[in-house]
Amino acid sequence: MGKNSIEKLFWSIALPGFGQLLNGRYLKGILLVALEFLINVQANFNTVIMLSFRGDMAAAIEQVNYGWIMFYPCLYFFAMWDAYKDAGGGRSPYSFLPFVFAAYFVTVGIMFSNTKVLGVLWGPIWLPILSVIPGLGVGFLIKMVIIKWGNAK
Repeated sequence: MGKNSIEKLFWSIALPGFGQLLNGRYLKGILLVALEFLINVQANFNTVIMLSFRGDMAAAIEQVNYGWIMFYPCLYFFAMWDAYKDAGGGRSPYSFLPFVFAAYFVTVGIMFSNTKVLGVLWGPIWLPILSVIPGLGVGFLIKMVIIKWGNAK
């Protein structure tokens, strides 16, 4: 895992598609940036982010288009994984699993974002963000179990 792959990963965190553009994958990068903008606009994502940062979760829930925002986690984590892999990272077996499970858990976080969790209405930004942590953890754990199980045979 070189500095180059981490740099591309971080650029993809900033905006899906940037890592691909830096890797010279221009068509894929432009497609991912275009999809990010399409989903962002259709989901009212920037408005929802602003309302969430202001603590107005009810307004954020009212503004979000769940039909569109549900696409965002898979696009986001795929773009991160793809840029990281193309830059030379992720060469160990099953290194994609943390990205996959983070996307899954964030999607579940979106689905429950209009419901109180632990007595708090987290909303469509904070609950999905908090869901990244267990998603990554489960992904790493499953990766370790598969590798250990595969080596035991």
